[in-house]
Amino acid sequence: MSYNFALIGVGGYIAVRHLKAIKETGNNLVAALDINDSVGIIDSYFPEADFFVEFERFDRHIDKLRREGTQVDFISICSPNYLHDAHIRFALRSRAHAICEKPLVLNPWNYDGLAEFEKETGKKVYNVLQLRLHSTIKALRERIRKEPGDGIHDITLTYITSRGNWYHYSWKGNIQKSGGIATNIGIHFFDMLIWIFGHVKNNVTHLLECDKASGYLELEKARVKWYLSVDFNDLPEEVKKKGQRTFRSITIDREEIEFSEGFTDLHTDTYRHILDGNGFRLEESRKSIQVVYDIRNSKPAGRDGDCHPMLKKR
Repeated sequence: MSYNFALIGVGGYIAVRHLKAIKETGNNLVAALDINDSVGIIDSYFPEADFFVEFERFDRHIDKLRREGTQVDFISICSPNYLHDAHIRFALRSRAHAICEKPLVLNPWNYDGLAEFEKETGKKVYNVLQLRLHSTIKALRERIRKEPGDGIHDITLTYITSRGNWYHYSWKGNIQKSGGIATNIGIHFFDMLIWIFGHVKNNVTHLLECDKASGYLELEKARVKWYLSVDFNDLPEEVKKKGQRTFRSITIDREEIEFSEGFTDLHTDTYRHILDGNGFRLEESRKSIQVVYDIRNSKPAGRDGDCHPMLKKR
């Protein structure tokens, strides 16, 4: 069965993965919205899709399609973080299911309002949590779940994805719009770790700046030291020498977990997961949203306690 999709935020970096996923699952994009009109990428997937730069006209068009007998079944949301909540509500009001990028919302209490909207409309909210579909991550979770006893693992998470000056002048550099560094680049990893190692027992922030953050997260089956940064200067020298701008490392009990491959089709897998009647629903990401909310509203403890190795070097 083929479904009709609309996409909000088609000019963004991640949108192309959604276009590809809609295409590869045999569905159709009927309309797209972005305030930026540099969206020629649509031609590679759905050149016949209607395109809008104004939300009001997009809203009217979706309603017009429905009244003329063309129901939009799903609305995919790739807009800036602070707009996710409003765009999910729009999707549900338009009698469509919502497929939304991370973070689903910025504040934990926003989940309650969306849950009410789901009940009122009968439509569903799906979160894109693609790392949960990665074969290595799934295998690791299965291994941890089968472990006997109450063993606790020591994890070190380091993610440095350097950004240029533009970052701080965009919505991503505005904590009110992005949720800050931990939300912007860390939400994927926090969700993944909670999914694998269980509920949060303790959350301590050691460093919190506009371009980097670090802390300690105690989970049911893990002690996590984490460091996140968009500062080029934080990259290891060997990475800089190779001309690379990103460094990612996750060690579990000092053993590196390698999952750099296998990312290409995870959004398509996410769409298949949803269309098969599964998908990660509204409540799935509440715990990770609570974690990043607490981080950005915390008072950093400095280097005291069990801090990340990179923080000790500062």
